[in-house]
Amino acid sequence: MTHFNTIEKKKLLGLTLEELRQVAAEVGLRSFAAGQMAAWLYQKRVDSIEAMTDLPKEARRKLSTEYTVGREAPKAEAVSSDGTAKYLFEGVGGRDVEAVFIPDRDRATLCVSSQAGCRMGCKFCMTGQGGFQGNLYAGAIINQVLSVPRSTDLTNIVFMGMGEPTDNLQAVLSAIDILTSKWGMAWSPRRITVSTIGNTRGLAELLERTNVHIALSIHSPFAAERERLMPVEKAFPLREIMPLLKAHDFAHQRRLSMEYTMFAGINDDERHADALARILRGTDARVNLIRFHRTPGFEGGPSDTRTMEAFRDRLNAAGITATIRASRGEDIMAACGMLAGKAHTQISQ
Repeated sequence: MTHFNTIEKKKLLGLTLEELRQVAAEVGLRSFAAGQMAAWLYQKRVDSIEAMTDLPKEARRKLSTEYTVGREAPKAEAVSSDGTAKYLFEGVGGRDVEAVFIPDRDRATLCVSSQAGCRMGCKFCMTGQGGFQGNLYAGAIINQVLSVPRSTDLTNIVFMGMGEPTDNLQAVLSAIDILTSKWGMAWSPRRITVSTIGNTRGLAELLERTNVHIALSIHSPFAAERERLMPVEKAFPLREIMPLLKAHDFAHQRRLSMEYTMFAGINDDERHADALARILRGTDARVNLIRFHRTPGFEGGPSDTRTMEAFRDRLNAAGITATIRASRGEDIMAACGMLAGKAHTQISQ
């Protein structure tokens, strides 16, 4: 077992069914008890081992000597004027992490973090500007889902918070397993989107082992420019990522999208739109155009609405479905690229 998050007790939250079978064996229970524990953790959402009343009392006592459930409430929260809410959770390496709740008519989306900080170093992203402090284990990801105040209202989960999911792939895969398995939370994978910069090995494994939606952070169709914005272009160039995506069958309602943040005078003209359309030809990818939210470490500014609309219309005319994503939570530093893992002045304890 590898999920040690304190020096005192190991945490059950985040363990898969197979891992829970190992725990059951440790305390002298038969393997079917793993399914009982999973139901208590992920369906009944208990926060104590004592609440697992269909386990023998002695087994609960043994469990409690070495394990805890591992649920943790948010340390702080902030609510935007548009209804978006940001929650601060215990992280790793001295850096807390953030999750963002986004209500929208009949949808309620939670944007979760997979790392404290990020190694990818995207120049325009506050998470990357703060460096990398450590990976979250699967339980810390699932805890965000279970512990936000309106958890039971959630309809969608996006791995678009702090960190690069494919840089912490095994924890992310375990979290997806818990979210989508019948023994876990039994969500449809169509309710989950994983955003990535395009780590080809991690992306290939994600495509093979899950059926979640994929969102690729692209931001420029030109290699040299993309590398200036996203240094990982050097290690994971678009010329290698796109053939991998084009070779995959995105049928059966699985969706591929491209995340394209628009910077005034940098990547927002007709030349960029035409090049992006060429790259995406032969895919069913849709493009999400994202308004840039200024961050302290990046000098670029946001494209204006008219420019974004013209870019969208040019892509649509070329046969590429493109939409402009509504900006949410900017007043509480919860919008795309603004998560930093620190308590904002508007976050209340």
